[in-house]
Amino acid sequence: MAEDTTASVIPLHQAPAKKKARTSAAGAKTNRRRKRQATKPTATTEEDSSASAALIPPEFSSVDPGLTETTVTRLPHVARPAARPRRRISALLLSAAALALAGVGITMNGWFARSLGASDIASWLFLAVGVAADLVALVMPTCAAALWQAGQRVIALVAWTFWAMTFVFAVTAGIGFASLNIADTTMVRASRVTPAVTSAQAALNDAMASRDRECRNGVGRFCREREATVNERRQALDAAMKSVEQSADPQTEAAVRIVGWISRGVLRPTGDDFAMLRLVLLALLPQIGGILLMVGRSTR
Repeated sequence: MAEDTTASVIPLHQAPAKKKARTSAAGAKTNRRRKRQATKPTATTEEDSSASAALIPPEFSSVDPGLTETTVTRLPHVARPAARPRRRISALLLSAAALALAGVGITMNGWFARSLGASDIASWLFLAVGVAADLVALVMPTCAAALWQAGQRVIALVAWTFWAMTFVFAVTAGIGFASLNIADTTMVRASRVTPAVTSAQAALNDAMASRDRECRNGVGRFCREREATVNERRQALDAAMKSVEQSADPQTEAAVRIVGWISRGVLRPTGDDFAMLRLVLLALLPQIGGILLMVGRSTR
């Protein structure tokens, strides 16, 4: 009976061992399948990485000598400087204004220089000198600035010296042109005959005729009264003519009133002060085209 019990027990303990062996074999097979599946994406990933690395420029990738694989270093995105259309438009407008002022200055100075000639040959020679001086004053600042940036300081200083000479010459010519034309225009306006001047002149003529009739027989009380009336009428005529002269240049009178109104009477410039300021500006502004052209080119 003991042998039968032992024989019946042995098969009961051997069956789980076979099942365990089968389970271990199945698990190992499953693990090998998983490893194969895990290996395939890795290879694909490495191929994709290699393809991506081939598309990256050399300057954005670095190779570590201690590694067998290429390590791609992604640099931070650097934004390219955007174009500045406003700055370019401002530079173009400034250059256009410089050329316009230069054209006006050349025309003014050429005309005035030609008017100084006593003969045709002298007039054309003065015209050539005026135009050449204005062209030098226009181009020389840009050339002098370029020479200074190139390190040729001595030649740049010589260029600035010549520019100063031509600039002074151009300004004096501009003063002559502006003063001559302003004086002629003001004189024509001041010589206008207005109704007020006509009335004052007629009243003065009547007073002078009455005085002559009264003073014909000698100087008496009535003659002196007529003389006083003539003086009053003459003062009235002078006042009417002065008002016409003031209206001949209304800009200066208006500027005087504006400055006095703004300063509450503290500043009291005269019409001559504004006339001189206007003359200087009219002569100076057409000659700064070279400076504006240099600034316009440097801002591009």
